[in-house]
Amino acid sequence: MITIYHLGVSQSDRIVWLAEELGIPYQLEWFDRGPDFLMQDDYRALHPTATAPTIRDGDLVLTESNAIVEYLSQRYGSGRLSVAPEAENYPDYLYWMQLNHNLQSMFFAKMAAGDNADPESSMLKTMDSRLQRSYQYLNERLGECDYLAGSEFSCADIMAMFPLSNLTPMLGIDLSAYPNIQAYIDRVSARPAYQKAMALAGPAAQKPA
Repeated sequence: MITIYHLGVSQSDRIVWLAEELGIPYQLEWFDRGPDFLMQDDYRALHPTATAPTIRDGDLVLTESNAIVEYLSQRYGSGRLSVAPEAENYPDYLYWMQLNHNLQSMFFAKMAAGDNADPESSMLKTMDSRLQRSYQYLNERLGECDYLAGSEFSCADIMAMFPLSNLTPMLGIDLSAYPNIQAYIDRVSARPAYQKAMALAGPAAQKPA
């Protein structure tokens, strides 16, 4: 059975969501963050990279969201929620699978700049411009199709929800300017598997007693 090592308030909740979507049996092991909101030593000890999410499958311990979702989809879901290379929308799938990393890189760059950074600095101006273009392009995409890879829900959507629902407010993005993105978030968050996963491991969930 797959073991999902879940770090509270982290993107590891997407792996619980994927397992629920695919109907994969799993064991959930919950790890709390420390008083400083950082992962503690017990989670760091799971893998040399010390990152969330982390899963175990027998002797295999795997990190990195993209790797985990493809591994579970292909090995335990018969490729469901992935897009095959021969499919017409395969390039779309590959592109939107990277949205999580793109938005996270900009989020951490803004965090590193700090609240007292000069808003007129070339770095912040470049970052804000890139963010605006990214959200505008995403909004346009979601005006063309219901899901990121096309008409069908896929792993690309599982990868996208954490940055859109959690990092977007921290980036100061007002989604009223991007109605297609907001409609997409509402549509995806209504999925039963998503709601179950968030109740078990989402940002507002509590460690089981």
